[in-house]
Amino acid sequence: MAVLKFDKRLKSILLKRGVLTEEVLGEALSKADKDDSSFTKVLLEDDYLKEEDLLTALSEETHLPPIDVFKVQPDESLSTLLPENLAKYYGVIPIAKLGNVLTLAAYNPFDILQLDDIQIVTGCEIRPVLSTEVSIRAAIPELYNKGQKMVNELLDNMSEPDVEVKERTDQEDDISTDDDNQAPVVKLVNLIIVEGIKKKASDIHIEPMEDRIRVRYRVDGMMRETMSPPKKMMSSIASRVKIICGLDIAEKRQPQDGKFQIRLDGRKIDFRVSVLPLIHGEKIVLRILDSGNLSLNLDRLGFEDKALSDIRTAVNQPYGMVLVTGPTGSGKSTTLYSCISEVLSVEDNIVTVEDPVEYELDGVNQVQVNVKRGLTFASALRSILRQDPDTVLIGEIRDLETIEIAVKAALTGHLVFSTLHTNDAPSTITRMVDMGIEPFLAASSVVCVCAQRLAKKICEDCAKPIEQLPSNESLLEFGFSEEDIDRGITLYEPVGCARCERGFKGRFAILETMPLNDPLRRVIIRGGTALDIKDTALSQRMQTLRRVGLLNAMRGRTSFEEVLRVTMGD
Repeated sequence: MAVLKFDKRLKSILLKRGVLTEEVLGEALSKADKDDSSFTKVLLEDDYLKEEDLLTALSEETHLPPIDVFKVQPDESLSTLLPENLAKYYGVIPIAKLGNVLTLAAYNPFDILQLDDIQIVTGCEIRPVLSTEVSIRAAIPELYNKGQKMVNELLDNMSEPDVEVKERTDQEDDISTDDDNQAPVVKLVNLIIVEGIKKKASDIHIEPMEDRIRVRYRVDGMMRETMSPPKKMMSSIASRVKIICGLDIAEKRQPQDGKFQIRLDGRKIDFRVSVLPLIHGEKIVLRILDSGNLSLNLDRLGFEDKALSDIRTAVNQPYGMVLVTGPTGSGKSTTLYSCISEVLSVEDNIVTVEDPVEYELDGVNQVQVNVKRGLTFASALRSILRQDPDTVLIGEIRDLETIEIAVKAALTGHLVFSTLHTNDAPSTITRMVDMGIEPFLAASSVVCVCAQRLAKKICEDCAKPIEQLPSNESLLEFGFSEEDIDRGITLYEPVGCARCERGFKGRFAILETMPLNDPLRRVIIRGGTALDIKDTALSQRMQTLRRVGLLNAMRGRTSFEEVLRVTMGD
């Protein structure tokens, strides 16, 4: 009924303005009725008049502005504000939203009830603009399938990689050749994974937003957004990742952890997966564990000469505890694996207990923690110590029971490597005491404490010296010494070129080492604070994280701003 009223109203307007004669309009209207077609469609497609003439007549009658819906690019978020089925039913398309005002392209501005319905559905004040029914119906798929179109373009341009997935069931699933695997969601997950490997990302984040999916890669410690698939694919993506990991696809309210392995270009790459329920869906994080990029050699980690000497001396001790501290993602595991490779020998029994086992090391006995089955760090350690180990690596010390067993092992002739979450080396000792270890046991068992951060390497091809340095007073506050200033300081800033990512290329480790000697042990046994321990360590020539970072900045290895970003002032 509303369409019929509009057709008669449109005929009256065109006749009134002399655009077409009564005879021609009647002929067009009769043809529309006969073909069960739209009056507007017949007028335009049968060349009775041009679209601009039609819009001009309607605009002059209604005082509403006309718009070319193909020359505007509506935000994809508008597709969730007004569902596609309603847009098709009403013959409208959302154009823009500013505050609570929604600009809506409509071909029938006279249907007030229709506009009221849309206002109720969207919760917005409606600002109508004019377009034709033909244009609106042609533009609706462009808006509502924009994300899918982007995905299809990505998949069409994607060369089929030689990828195989090894699932938790140990059954290999060739996801590049099976017919079932040619579904868009499977190809999309393949693409996301392969792109992450090509970009040398450490993590892939697939995040459900209110109106879209955000895919981000962590490259050199920084997050980079790359693509935004349509929101309706999120459930399928999550299910596909869960299937690969052997997780429960029906469980969407509880966090889940899993892993899988792929074979790409002849090499195996492991993935650690975490699924976390959010308000708009399940967030998926894939940690890429590419052993091909793993350099298990202390000499290649980029440590300062003093730090390298300290840690090498510590790992070659017959017994004692070596602790590496730092936040998640600071390279602690790589450093510990490198320490293991330093002492690896067929004559030694080396055992690790990890959660999870990130890299498989040939010649090392590695235990995977499984709390659900009662295999904790503490229970695994007790069993390991009954098997006469020479060297033990504990993935992380989390509780008093674990650290008590580790300390006893270090005091009874075992070399123990482990990690703690502390900000610097001196505070690690006080953290042990806070956990319940007596100061004299901490002083006796620990050989060396290391604090680690990862800093981005500045690109050598495009870096340039900073022309105007901060004042000398500011440089001293930042941690430079008077000797540095007297010798002359040259700092570099990233520029960006075709060979790098915004002026940086790769990362290196900044290491603060605190080997325990007699003066430090006396301070610890007396119950000294972290500040007391730090003052004593500095008097023993300890180089702090900030100092190590500044030394690398002065060599042009990284930027001054990057050092400030990853280290705290002294």
